[in-house]
Amino acid sequence: MEVLLLAATLTTGLMAGLFYAYSISVLPALRDAGAEVVVEVMQRINKAILNAWFFLGFAGAALLGLAAAVAYAIDGARPALLIPVLAGAVLYLAQIAVTARVNIPLNNALAAAGSNDPAAARAAFEARWVRWNNVRTWLCTASLASYCWALLQA
Repeated sequence: MEVLLLAATLTTGLMAGLFYAYSISVLPALRDAGAEVVVEVMQRINKAILNAWFFLGFAGAALLGLAAAVAYAIDGARPALLIPVLAGAVLYLAQIAVTARVNIPLNNALAAAGSNDPAAARAAFEARWVRWNNVRTWLCTASLASYCWALLQA
């Protein structure tokens, strides 16, 4: 069980770090750039990130967190650990919901906009995407903290 929890913690940490890096470096770096640059860079990032390594971390964190929660629930020997493990899984799943409902549709709209009207594409994308990326960052970080708490108690 601890191996599942450790794996969930590591993959969740990778995802929290990815979203955090956007929040503190990528997005601030683009803030003062022209609309053409912002649109092109984000379109390129959105294409490049769709790879097996990203999917392994993104989906792996969810699957490993759920597997750890199920394992602790079935085991029943340490019920106090179930709460933080389950909380970590739920928080991470909430991040997936935000990604699916907000960030992915915004990415798709930005891709569909092409380079026709960068100012309009940026206006429709940037503020909302940044706000919800920060939400994903906090959800992943809270999930990571829950898993870390459980590991400390294990």
